[in-house]
Amino acid sequence: MTTAASVSLPEAAAPIGEREIAFMRRALAAAEEGAGRGEVPVGAVVVVGEEIVAIAHNERETGSDPTAHAEIVALRRAAAAVGNWRLNDAHLYVTMEPCPMCAGALVNARIRRLYFGCDDPKAGAVRTLYRILDDRRLNHRVEVVPGLLAVDGATLLRDFFGRLRR
Repeated sequence: MTTAASVSLPEAAAPIGEREIAFMRRALAAAEEGAGRGEVPVGAVVVVGEEIVAIAHNERETGSDPTAHAEIVALRRAAAAVGNWRLNDAHLYVTMEPCPMCAGALVNARIRRLYFGCDDPKAGAVRTLYRILDDRRLNHRVEVVPGLLAVDGATLLRDFFGRLRR
């Protein structure tokens, strides 16, 4: 059986330092919190400058909302926090590659840079199945840094689904 996530090597568009690792670790903590609530463990953090403006995990099960992916929830919270839907200076850290819905939302929100952990071979819309964020036909493109703490994100997902199968 194919796992829900795999690991890719980074195509770093930006340097990865302790700051970026710390923000992704916060996204991983949010994913773990979501798993504790019965949600698929995906976490997201929106950062503007040096400040975290939003943290989220999946809320599809608890909210009975098919659109409540971690990225969407985080974008909504970030827009509310900064008072603008345009998140031009924001970076999003998410533990798994975004799906087509979330990738489209990143374009619409004008996110500057995406850091993601593991690939999503079943629904990845950034590098795996589609390349929405760098599609020149769209009005905005998002810088992408894949593979940040990818093993950690993939492990969370593998462990979660392993527990469900037992």
